[in-house]
Amino acid sequence: MFYQKVINLALVLINYDFSKESYRGNTNFKFFNLIHKTYICSKLIIMAGNSYGTLYKVTTFGESHGEALGGIIDGCPSGIKLDFEAIELDMARRKPGQSAIVTQRKEPDAVQFLSGIFEGKTTGTPIGFIIPNTNQKSDDYSHIKDNYRPSHADYVYDQKYGFRDYRGGGRSSARETASRVVAGAIAKQMLPEIKINAYVSSVGPIHLDTPYQELDFSKIESNPVRCPDEKSAAIMEEYIRDIRKQGDTVGGVVSCVIQNVPVGLGEPVFDKLHAELGKAMLSINAVKGFEYGSGFSGSEMKGSEHNDLYNPDGTTKTNLSGGIQGGISNGMDIYFRVAFKPVATIMQTQDSLDNKGNITPMTGKGRHDPCVVPRAVPIVEAMAAIVLADFYLINKTY
Repeated sequence: MFYQKVINLALVLINYDFSKESYRGNTNFKFFNLIHKTYICSKLIIMAGNSYGTLYKVTTFGESHGEALGGIIDGCPSGIKLDFEAIELDMARRKPGQSAIVTQRKEPDAVQFLSGIFEGKTTGTPIGFIIPNTNQKSDDYSHIKDNYRPSHADYVYDQKYGFRDYRGGGRSSARETASRVVAGAIAKQMLPEIKINAYVSSVGPIHLDTPYQELDFSKIESNPVRCPDEKSAAIMEEYIRDIRKQGDTVGGVVSCVIQNVPVGLGEPVFDKLHAELGKAMLSINAVKGFEYGSGFSGSEMKGSEHNDLYNPDGTTKTNLSGGIQGGISNGMDIYFRVAFKPVATIMQTQDSLDNKGNITPMTGKGRHDPCVVPRAVPIVEAMAAIVLADFYLINKTY
């Protein structure tokens, strides 16, 4: 009996025309409906990939123009006294409308914690939170309801899921990162000894080449660009303003320095610390590149130039390794660079593709950043903190 069922199943598969979703022969097979339903169900695509982390696990939800964004932080230890002002500060650094060189959408980005916190301390249970959307202007996106913006996620979302939330891009909007900043702000408070400082090191062709050791990180928040060098910041700001007047956008680079990292964070082979940092950074909207330590410039050096020689205490005389060796932190500063592309939506007319396959002209509308890097600084810090918090907890399991 069992073997007959196997033979019948094989015959169904042989005779089923998957391209036409129809059966070529006799439909009197017991498994026909099951096979058909299984195939159709396989075409019902869900949007996965909304969680990051192993022990310190962060799941985000919500759309740019929905009722709210939010998240769940699972695995945060109990007893951590939270500094809510510090969380609000990180949210203020990311929120829209904070200066003349970012999107003018006005959102307070007030976080409402729903669970996992009692009397100001974490309870060890999942921390749930929402961030209400209060300033949606969905009509700004009606012109792209049937059109795909060049270099945006519009086309691939529609092709993958069969439809898309065109209001601000839905889940593809950088507004999703607000939830990450909440999780990152709490992760920072799990690791008070570790200092994470990100800053803008380039905007378009304007570069800050000063080594991070010579920078004053206290000046990062002294200007809207978030560049710790005042002269470079002024030039960058003026350049962004000019780009905005042209109805265009520009990319840039955010550098990040992590200090006081203990030796031993990271796992060999597939879960290397730098691999997870790279994944975390590349998951941020508009990121096109990640390099740590000597990065690509190290490929031009000889081993005798690149090797970090040891001091008797285990520190190294140089740090071209970027604080990570063999995928494990070595106690030296971790530093890396994250490259962001120009925002895809520009206030100029470009050819776009509509959902009927026609090439049509389209002009961007709505409120968009002419350059994302000033607001990306706290996002980079948040994702770095989430990675370190996760590895910190993994180390505790040994």
